[in-house]
Amino acid sequence: MPQASLEALTGYFNTLSARRLDGLGSYYAEDAWFRDPFNEVRGLPAIRAVFEDMYRRLSDPRFRVTATFCGDKGAVMLWDFEFALRDGGPRHCLQGASHLCLDAAGRVTGHRDYWDASELYAAVPGLGLLMRWLRRRAAHRR
Repeated sequence: MPQASLEALTGYFNTLSARRLDGLGSYYAEDAWFRDPFNEVRGLPAIRAVFEDMYRRLSDPRFRVTATFCGDKGAVMLWDFEFALRDGGPRHCLQGASHLCLDAAGRVTGHRDYWDASELYAAVPGLGLLMRWLRRRAAHRR
């Protein structure tokens, strides 16, 4: 995979916004697939719909790519995802990774996100209390 393609994709994610979603086709193949803890979709319109939904549900969501790793058959991006819930609550930060499969032109043909969904649940008022209690109960005690 060309390093230039990964750098361009990194720049795109670092500046991604609802207004920049028209640019997805420059970085993703038309029949690409996407999977995260909540979604599994195929095709550029479906991937765009996942991002559009994110911008509708969250306040000012932003990605910040912190590291990239490139190999012969794909790449990995490590990232921080900052957001606030629409209720005006505090900002939160999730850390995750994306495994990317790319075609010969450097466009994404497969995108799998890995992140801890319980961190998102913990940001939801009420549910957050339950998640923190469960984490404490599940933690290894010495």
